[in-house]
Amino acid sequence: MTAREFANRIRSRETLVGYWVTLDAPPATERIARLGYDYVVLDGQHGLISTTGLLHGLMAIDAGSAIGSGTAVGLVRVEANDPTPIGRALDTGAAGVIVPLIDTADDVARAVRAAKYPPIGVRSFGPLRASLRIDQVPAEANATTVVLAMIETPLGLKNVAEICATPGLDGVYVGPSDLGLSLGARFPGDPEIEGPFEEALELIARTAADAGIAAGIHTFDGESARARLAQGYTFATVSSDLSHLEAAAAAHLDTARGTYPG
Repeated sequence: MTAREFANRIRSRETLVGYWVTLDAPPATERIARLGYDYVVLDGQHGLISTTGLLHGLMAIDAGSAIGSGTAVGLVRVEANDPTPIGRALDTGAAGVIVPLIDTADDVARAVRAAKYPPIGVRSFGPLRASLRIDQVPAEANATTVVLAMIETPLGLKNVAEICATPGLDGVYVGPSDLGLSLGARFPGDPEIEGPFEEALELIARTAADAGIAAGIHTFDGESARARLAQGYTFATVSSDLSHLEAAAAAHLDTARGTYPG
């Protein structure tokens, strides 16, 4: 789909399913993009991806989406809420950005300004690859670029209503590991905080719906993604390339050793 189509679907709160990429491995990213996911996220915060890697990854997503069942657009989880990484991700061709560690409405406003050209924002004009899919007219680019704010901190959860109401924000995105730690988890997925964690997820989804914006969440498998979409989240991202690579390799090793002991 085009960047505009993706933006429209996010803003219409349509159900979307995406995939998470942490490795700088464009041929693998290209194959993932052709499977039929609605979007593929390149992780510029914790992933092992340089600026050149983001460029090559976004090109791979475009190539994969042109074949097979591919319809994916490329997003980038930027390293920080700062105009430089946000502008760089958009200039290399991302249809939108996921901005981490959002605590307040002011944080959201800064992210929106960084992603938008004047008079709305402060993004410097230099679209480079972005001009291939988003009109070089700043107003058109502003209307097409998606901005998503991560809810993953105690303050972010406390201020979720104000965050969701910030003009220019297209949606919120839950980082479950950090959100769990912020609620007192000893480790990601700690069962001892399951109750408060589920209450927080329900609050975020409900608040986003009340504000009329999208609500997304990172999940660790397809079954979990399906459950969160049924819960009221409008888009869900499945696991990551590195996690799936390790799990598949381990499963094959267990099978081989079970067949041929020793």
